[in-house]
Formats: sequence, C-alpha cells, structure tokens
Amino acid sequence: MKNDLRTKLYVGMHDGVCTLTCSDGGEAWQRGAITPLDHAAARFALCAGAPQRAYLAAYESGVWRTDDGGNTWKRLESYPSAYAHSVAVHPRNPALIYVGSEPAALFRSEDGGMSWEECSSFREVPEAGEWLFHGGRHSHVRDVHMAPDDPHRIYAGIEVGGIVRSRDGGKSWEQLHGTDSDVHSLHISAARPSTVYAATAEGPYRSDDGGDSWEPINSGLERRYTVPIVAAPDNHEHVLVAVASHAGRKGAQAYLSTDAGRKWRRIGLSSEEDMVVVYAWDSSGSDRVYAGTDEGKLFMSSDRGESWEQTRADLPSMAVGAMVAVPDS
Repeated sequence: MKNDLRTKLYVGMHDGVCTLTCSDGGEAWQRGAITPLDHAAARFALCAGAPQRAYLAAYESGVWRTDDGGNTWKRLESYPSAYAHSVAVHPRNPALIYVGSEPAALFRSEDGGMSWEECSSFREVPEAGEWLFHGGRHSHVRDVHMAPDDPHRIYAGIEVGGIVRSRDGGKSWEQLHGTDSDVHSLHISAARPSTVYAATAEGPYRSDDGGDSWEPINSGLERRYTVPIVAAPDNHEHVLVAVASHAGRKGAQAYLSTDAGRKWRRIGLSSEEDMVVVYAWDSSGSDRVYAGTDEGKLFMSSDRGESWEQTRADLPSMAVGAMVAVPDS
C-alpha cells in the first residue's frame, strides 16, 4: 500500500457529522468542521456519478446532503417524515434517492431531495401488519440498498419486520422469508450482486440468489446479536461482522470470514464493552478497511481485516454511528 494514498472518510456521530482526511497511510488525520445534528447519524449513501455529493439519514434529524465533499451539510427540509433511518442513492443518478422511515415506510425523491413521494405499495405487502417494535416505538426501515448491477432491485431491512424487495424500482414490493425478522443491516456484494448479506438479532444470513432463499451463517460465532456485516468490494466471500450478547451491545466481538460466512475467525478489534457498529472499506482499491465503535473510536486495518490498530483521529467521545470511505483526489 502506498503511503501517499489519500483517504477521506465521512463520519456520522451521535451529535454531528464531519470528514476525516489522511495522506500518510493512517498516521495523521485532519478533521473537518463538525456540522451539529440534533440526533444520531444513521446511514450515508454515495453515488459514483457525483463524487462530491453524499446523503445522510439522521434518525430524528431528517435527511442531509453535501455537495462539496463533506465540507458543509444542508438539511433537506422538504423531507416529509420525522424519522430517517436509512438512505440509498442510485449508482449512476445522484438525484434519485430512497429514504427509510418510521413507522416502516419508504420515500423516494427524483430531484436530490427537493421533493418527495411515498412508495405507497411498500406498506401494502400482506405481512406489513406483522411489523412491530417495542418501547412505544414503531417498526422502521433500518437499512435500504439498491443492487449495484440493477438499481430497479431494491432491498429494505425492517426492525422488526424482516426484508422486503422490489424488482421494479419501488413500484411493487414482496416480503422475503428465511431470515430472523429483527434486521439491523443489509449488504449487497459489489463483486457478486446476487449475494446479499443480512445482520439480525439472531445472527447473520446470506442469500446467493438475490434474496429468494437464505442460509444462516452463524457457525463459529460465540454471540448472535449482529449489527454490521460487509463484504470486501472485490470478493463476496471476504466478510466482516460484529456481534454482541444482546441489544445492550455488551460482550462485543468481531469476526472475519474468507468463505462467505461458512466459517468465522475472531479478530482482535476493540473490546467487549465497546462494540463495532460500522465497517467501511476503502474505495481506492487498497486493502484498507475501517471500523467505528460505540465509544467513538476509529480503527484501521491495512490487511483486509486481519489485524487492526486504533487511529489517532480526533473525534468527540461519542458513538460513530455511520461511516463511509469516499474517493478523494
């Protein structure tokens, strides 16, 4: 790996969003200005067709957009819901986005978030009456993704409600079966888009046929409560997960698989009291991958997740809830 490789991360925390940049292989990081958020950052979405633009879903703080590479962020005031749990952008059209909300619903914008319409058929699937949550809250769309090879194929993970899929760009939806219904995150392999991973409260799952069937892939995991799951961009079988004993995220562990989750090997990352909640692969084609934790720590691996070290990035001691590595010239 070249030390002059420049890296930029968008980092969303419980109280704000900022950029981190590094050009010396991870030794020194420069933090950009923090844009305050009233609530925690949840998901980022990027479009290769507009490298300076990104979207952020921020729970009860709505949807935000940057058009200058993360230097400034603007709240999209027209977004019609009080909740924004997840966001996805078309891989070639930066103006077409979907945002997952609460109660579980999906909103679509074709003009970069200036106007919105609800995907009404999303809530019309027969199983929607079984979607639920607890503590006075409603079920919510925890994650949403477009397939990189066919953006008409969209997946939404519901906490708690399972996975729904559209094959026609959101016009119609179907409930998928075969996973635990408490879904925390989804990942579609860029190297093999028919492979889809799901992280749930009862462990991770994998589908090799675009979601038609699912296989539990928890063999070798000491704990089951899974939050992030992500495959290397160039290898659908090289997968990272982080698990805990329960929803309180204690007893945290991190694992690596090199055979699509058939076997897992524990890796030394963070501690059992500080769970990894997000992984981000470097988009430059290097072997570098990053991990952010509940306590606001940022870790880096230069060997595809085999070994890790904590970076010297200057972040507030607040949870890293969302993170993505972006191209930076």
